[in-house]
Amino acid sequence: MLSKLECKFFTATILEWKHLLKKDVYKEIIMDSLRFLVSNNRIYLHAFALMDNHIHLLWSIRAPYKQEDIQRDFLKYTGQMLLKDLRNNNLALLGSFRIDAKDRKYQIWERNALTTDIWDEAALLPKLHYIHANPVKAGLCNEASEYKYSSAKYYETGMDEFGVLSHYL
Repeated sequence: MLSKLECKFFTATILEWKHLLKKDVYKEIIMDSLRFLVSNNRIYLHAFALMDNHIHLLWSIRAPYKQEDIQRDFLKYTGQMLLKDLRNNNLALLGSFRIDAKDRKYQIWERNALTTDIWDEAALLPKLHYIHANPVKAGLCNEASEYKYSSAKYYETGMDEFGVLSHYL
C-alpha cells in the first residue's frame, strides 16, 4: 500500500489548451523525457495519458530528488524541446506561443501545473481510471487499451511498449 506523498497525480496543460500534442512527434518528446527520468532513477512512472492539449501522470519521485525539481525540470526541458521543433518545423504555430513576458518570449505549458498527493490505493484507483478513460472520453479511441500514448494497455495486458512503467503496487 502507498504511503502519503509517495505517489503524485500530475496534470500539465499546454498554453491556452492549444492542441500542440496532437502530432505524435510532440508526444514522443514527452515520452523521451519520461524515459530519461525513469532510466536515471529519478521517478517511478505508474500511469500516464498524453492528450492533444494536456498530460496526466501518476508518478513517484525517487530519493534524493524533490518533486518541485523534477516537475520544474521536466516542464522546462519538454517546453524547450517543443519550442525547438516549432522553430525548425512550424514557425506559423510557434507564433501562437509568443507571450513576451519579462523572463521569456514563448511559453508552452500553462503555469501552475496540478499536483495532487495520493494517500493510498483507494485514492489512486479513481485517478488511474480517470487517466485511462481520458482518451476514450476525448474520442481518440473506443477502448482505453487501444490508445498508444497511455498506460491503459499495460494495466490490461502487462505489456509496457515504452519500457517506462512500474505498477503502482
